[in-house]
Amino acid sequence: MSGPFEREGSGPEMSVKKYFTPKEATQTLPLVKKIVSDIQETGHRFRERIEELGTEASEDPEVKRLADELDDLLQELEDLGCTYKDPGFSKGLVDFPAIIDDEEVLLCWQSDEAEITYYHSPEAGFLGRKPIPKAHFES
Repeated sequence: MSGPFEREGSGPEMSVKKYFTPKEATQTLPLVKKIVSDIQETGHRFRERIEELGTEASEDPEVKRLADELDDLLQELEDLGCTYKDPGFSKGLVDFPAIIDDEEVLLCWQSDEAEITYYHSPEAGFLGRKPIPKAHFES
């Protein structure tokens, strides 16, 4: 299949993986920023509640509600085609699958950045971030 999608698997369970251009990823940023803000806020409340309750947290209805809310917010990002990568809820890190120079990479954005300007290989992670070549912003 050509274009920004690639099929994974085979048969009825086959899924479609979206690849973003830097321009497409940037167009999603207003929505991604809102979802990430909600994830961070909910994540902080979740962690505070767990720390407050200690060993009794697993039975607390508020902890369960916040966990469900986090799951829903994370699913919203997954439904857009990107992934939240910040278990500490401090950086608001999001990866967008992309193809740069014929290689599968991840466009990388964190909540304190105005734009998506970095990418990294799936293996390198955040520490391997490099600037996205300017030519890729034109597509």
